[in-house]
Amino acid sequence: MGEVIEAGLLEGVASTTVKKLHKAGLVTLESIAVTPPRDIVELTGMGIDTAVKVNALARMKVDPGFVSASDMLEMRKHKLRCRTGSNELNRILGGGLETGVITELIGEFGSGKTQICYTLSVLAQRPVEEGGLGGRVCVIDTEGTFLPERVVQIAEARGYDTQEILSNILIARAYNSDHQVLLIKNLPQVAQEHDVKLVIVDSMIGHFRGEYIGRATLAERQQKLASALGNLLRVAEAFNLSVVLTNQVQAKPDTAYGDPNKPTGGHVMAHACTHRMYLRKGRQNTRLARIIDSPYLPEEKIRIAITEAGVTDEDGTFPEWDDDSPIQEKE
Repeated sequence: MGEVIEAGLLEGVASTTVKKLHKAGLVTLESIAVTPPRDIVELTGMGIDTAVKVNALARMKVDPGFVSASDMLEMRKHKLRCRTGSNELNRILGGGLETGVITELIGEFGSGKTQICYTLSVLAQRPVEEGGLGGRVCVIDTEGTFLPERVVQIAEARGYDTQEILSNILIARAYNSDHQVLLIKNLPQVAQEHDVKLVIVDSMIGHFRGEYIGRATLAERQQKLASALGNLLRVAEAFNLSVVLTNQVQAKPDTAYGDPNKPTGGHVMAHACTHRMYLRKGRQNTRLARIIDSPYLPEEKIRIAITEAGVTDEDGTFPEWDDDSPIQEKE
């Protein structure tokens, strides 16, 4: 977490303005610097001139401008990695789920997207030295599929305190796209107050597909979607947390060969997400996972399993970091 702003830290900014920023959840220099002035106006109610001034002052304090690649590499060492429950999945993700970026899980129904989210919601709470992120989890559920019973099952199978796990997961049910956008805008305040280290949106595109039908509404839909994705990325960067989105697929009936499904959301989703993983059903309760787009991860395909313990390796085993937790026997 960055430095918390207090009266006097930003020269020429009144204490009443600082209080407005705190009330809106903009409590660190980083969160103010990455939030556009117009969004600061919406969140706080202050004038646009004041918002521009506050944003510029915060950015000057946290943005070093141009830096060398070696300095950038050093800064990236502060990024955390959250284990996924599968050694193979950790491997193709470069060591686990990365903080500060958006990771997208793509697939049709039953492909394992939500099951990965369930597993991550348990494992992200573990301390950093055990491969977790050491914080709470915030879930925006747009389809009514994120149920606490499954979280309990995964936590029990891995030997964790179920009540502690459940109490550290914050779930909000989004009933339409406007509600979903509002919940995303409130994430800075939620992340600050509850020490959130993982944000899950399951699914990102569902409401937008249902409410914006036909080409006439496509431009409006994509603009609204891009704004929400931009807010998610800013939250990930400002609070050094992980954002995981699930995305649906749409069929291309004219496809003669290969997979007829492609991700929804078009180029807006593709450009906003740093890592994109495609999932599909495999044999005997397994799933095929493949990185289809990433700045540095290779496009590799692996097989994982979905068990009582959530996501595991293909043989049903899962890695643990403490010797006291039970290890599932190979089948």
